Amino acid sequence: MDYTSKFQTMADAARARVDEVSPSEVEALMASGAVALDIRDPDEHANGHIPGSINLSRGKLEMNVEGIVTDLDATILCYCNANNRGALSAASLKDMGYRNAKFIAGGLNAWKKLQG
Repeated sequence: MDYTSKFQTMADAARARVDEVSPSEVEALMASGAVALDIRDPDEHANGHIPGSINLSRGKLEMNVEGIVTDLDATILCYCNANNRGALSAASLKDMGYRNAKFIAGGLNAWKKLQG
């Protein structure tokens, strides 16, 4: 998908500010208590997602996350289809005080490739 240069610049800046995790790390991190946060829209989530993930769309993230993840030290793994929305969401969560907000590199698409 082609994005505007301003959007891509903003997404790239977000990626530089937050840590990414490899899709191969997701299962172990979730088993250790990490929250996988699918920040795509509900219709996207309904069409496939990481099992056990919580859907909270990007448009509602900042308004609703505190009711879903109350621990500012929780490891949160934001993801979208690829990278941009996941990175932007992790950066927003960092700005809100969530110290361990990260994004899944390559998003759902990369995670699915590992599943075969």
